[in-house]
This record gives sequence, C-alpha cells and structure tokens, in this order.
Amino acid sequence: MSGENCVRLEFNVSSENFASAGSASEAVKTRLKLLGINSRDVRRVAIAMYEGEINMVIHAKGGKATVEIYNDRVEIILADRGPGIADIDVAMKEGYSTAPEDIRALGFGAGMGLPNMKKNTDEMRIESNAGVGTTIYMTVKLT
Repeated sequence: MSGENCVRLEFNVSSENFASAGSASEAVKTRLKLLGINSRDVRRVAIAMYEGEINMVIHAKGGKATVEIYNDRVEIILADRGPGIADIDVAMKEGYSTAPEDIRALGFGAGMGLPNMKKNTDEMRIESNAGVGTTIYMTVKLT
C-alpha cells in the first residue's frame, strides 16, 4: 500500500539444495526479531516461510521468495516456475504428497507443507498453472 512503511526482503531459493533450504526463513526470522515483533508472530511467519521454501526445493526446482514487513502484517509471496499443482484442494489435505521416495528418505515430503502454511497464516491464496508454476500469497497479521 502506498504511504506505508515497509521492509522488503527478497531471496532466491535454490533448486534441490537442502543444505541452504531454510536460509530465507531464518533471515526473515532474524529480521522480525530485530524489529521487535512478538515471538508468536515470528514463529508463524518462520513456519510458513520454511514450509514454502522446502516445497520450492522439492517440487519446483527453486524459486523466489519476497517478504514485505509492515507495521501490522507480514506479506509473503513465493513464486516458482515448477510443474504447478494439479489439484490445489487435494494438495491442501494433510498427508498428501507428490515427493519422490528419495526425498522422503531424507525426512521431507510428508504432505504437511501446504496445510502448515495455511495454519500459520491469516490469509493464503494459491495460483497455479500446470507447466508454468505456482505463486503462493500469504499474510500474517501482527498482534
């Protein structure tokens, strides 16, 4: 929104790089703490960000995370050029996963990413097109 103070952070999320997965959410968490945001809200943002990052690493061959921190909310945009989500309603069900077995063997892909993102945000919207990619918009209201 114009006229509002905003801290904007942007991160590239690397493809299939589990060593760096979570670095964007950690950086956002650190920034929120420095800004004096309460620990409950910091935790919610960090969980939503981390789950989104992991999904981009596993399913989408990476992408871009943009975070805007306002006085009353944090807005997160996760955009990728992956295969897209065929059925968003099905993908939102706890336990549903399309992660390959080698990823599951690493402890990822349990099918909780999107549900955890939804649980930890006040608003979440998914736009996805097969073969084009997925963009997830999330808002966490600050208390």
